[in-house]
Amino acid sequence: MAGLDFPIVLRRQPEGGYLVTFPDIPEAVTQADDAGVALQRAVEALETALSFYVDERRPLPVAGMPKRGQRTVRPSALECAKLGVYQAMLEQGIRKSELARRLGWHLPQVDRLFDLQHASRLDQIECAARALGKRIDVLVA
Repeated sequence: MAGLDFPIVLRRQPEGGYLVTFPDIPEAVTQADDAGVALQRAVEALETALSFYVDERRPLPVAGMPKRGQRTVRPSALECAKLGVYQAMLEQGIRKSELARRLGWHLPQVDRLFDLQHASRLDQIECAARALGKRIDVLVA
């Protein structure tokens, strides 16, 4: 799966505060009075915007290459794992009902797995990945 490090544009606003936008995801926008807080909120904005893609069963946007010195933001590790499984499911043309059948789960369990606001267990995400012939790799860099 392509990386989930999305370039951001952090702009100081004339009226005060900072605005964060994502060139690759127009739905992701946030702001704050402080640049540090704006960057923290950027992760939430990114995850919320990506959840729209999952809810609408659309392919995830591709993260563009950041320009020199441009910051990037990525979803949390758990959300990255969920999005990886979601992307594998789309690439294979598998529907949630088929994944539920393969896992022996009820459909609401699969729905929760792809809910980026739900704190799914990593072992559940790993099971779903295996059902798609994939695995979850964790890297601490």
